Amino acid sequence: MATAPTQSVWPDRVRLPLRFDPAPLAADLAALERGDWTEHFVRQNYEGEWSVLPLRASAAARHPVQMIYSAPDATEFVDTPWRGRMPGLSAVIDAFRSPVRSVRLMRLAAGSVIKEHEDFDLDVADGFARIHVPVVTNPDVDFRLNGERVTMAPGEAWYLRLADPHSVANRGDTARVHLVLDMVADDWLLRQLEG
Repeated sequence: MATAPTQSVWPDRVRLPLRFDPAPLAADLAALERGDWTEHFVRQNYEGEWSVLPLRASAAARHPVQMIYSAPDATEFVDTPWRGRMPGLSAVIDAFRSPVRSVRLMRLAAGSVIKEHEDFDLDVADGFARIHVPVVTNPDVDFRLNGERVTMAPGEAWYLRLADPHSVANRGDTARVHLVLDMVADDWLLRQLEG
């Protein structure tokens, strides 16, 4: 007999009381080369260009595609060589006091779309949270969660309950890049969610 998913008592989106200077984050991003990025492997979920660069990944991952996958059953995580080259983004990761599992830069090219989908293991009520920190974006990025737009500015930190339906359309002329952290929803993080 299947069990019903846990009903969350938390809102589907919370802007955390953390703010980061976007300039050093964008500087880290500018130092990357096109060949550093790995195309997202779930092709049916998007149109256009959606690519990922891992800063922290499962310790068992060896291939770039394995490194960009946030495996829910993984228990050991390690920093990748890219993290050591990115002091601004590394400082953001260090600001989070909860156990950090995987960390990725996720780049959605101009004119690209992430189709509506659900990531069932990403609800703070189930013990895990995904935090988005926009690095660069533009006013024509339309991020939808449960059908409602979520507008996120560079340097802000957002918890998004991505077990719910969500999509992104980048209708602008520039790429949208977010630092995406998957972490354990411990007491420290729950206090951040309470504001």
